[in-house]
Amino acid sequence: MKTSIAALALALPLAAFAHGSAHHAARTDAPISAERHAWGMQGDPKRATRTIHVTMRDAMRFEPSHYEFERGETVTFVVRNAGRVMHEFVIGTEAELVAHAELMTKHPDMEHDEPYMAHVAPGKTQRITWRFTEPGDFLAGCLVAGHWDAGMRATIRVKE
Repeated sequence: MKTSIAALALALPLAAFAHGSAHHAARTDAPISAERHAWGMQGDPKRATRTIHVTMRDAMRFEPSHYEFERGETVTFVVRNAGRVMHEFVIGTEAELVAHAELMTKHPDMEHDEPYMAHVAPGKTQRITWRFTEPGDFLAGCLVAGHWDAGMRATIRVKE
């Protein structure tokens, strides 16, 4: 029994890195998270005031590449991968995204299930609804190994 518990304890942290290139569709039945981040919190799609269509391309660019919001605004991003390789749209601070990009280089098959992340297979679309609760300058980036370094990022400004 002790051996089984020890093996399970060692295996659980590794499970977070095993997902391959499977498409992660946003769960519609999952409760909305109350977890707050410096760049906001998950938003209720029913309360979104705007829908922003984002296209990700293999040229390592987002279209559009700049967004402006008012503090407290809830926005739904409809993120479409128009490329032939996996891309992500991850919202965060520059420090958070740089750290995550470095981690992705070491563990390219990391699982992504945070409400501020869209991990989108080629030809697929995923939605993120986000509430920008704090003013400031933030980023969205693709953290697939090499994409961030190639410049695949967008600026987000949240005004008071």
